[in-house]
Amino acid sequence: MHISTELALMDIPMIHHFLSTASSWAIGIPLATVERSLQHSLCFGGFDQNGKQIAFARVVSDRATFAYLMDVFVLPEQRGQGHSKALVQAILAHPELQGLRRFMLASANARELYQRYGFTAPAKPEALMEINRPGMYLLKAT
Repeated sequence: MHISTELALMDIPMIHHFLSTASSWAIGIPLATVERSLQHSLCFGGFDQNGKQIAFARVVSDRATFAYLMDVFVLPEQRGQGHSKALVQAILAHPELQGLRRFMLASANARELYQRYGFTAPAKPEALMEINRPGMYLLKAT
């Protein structure tokens, strides 16, 4: 798998389709929201030998102190081949994401994958707060 951060190479319709129909975190997300989120993120696409995008992740960061890894996926038919490992390795090795004080993610699955690369449960979970709006995109669609 070849990994690129070139936004122009990202298969936005495929990314939108996966996020809006197959993810557990962004069901119903509008295409315009996906497009805007990609424009304001450092995107990582995984591509097969034919140039077809088979994996995606994005990082929201100030590129100095903090980064948040999100929307990580490998297409179902491509799983089990080490693509998620390669994607996480590429993200953590990216030159613009070095020396950060905090690198976060939220994941209900694949925790073992992220733990291999140093992610842990928050040291002080009582210090973290959030505004969480599950199902937000489904509410907007009605």
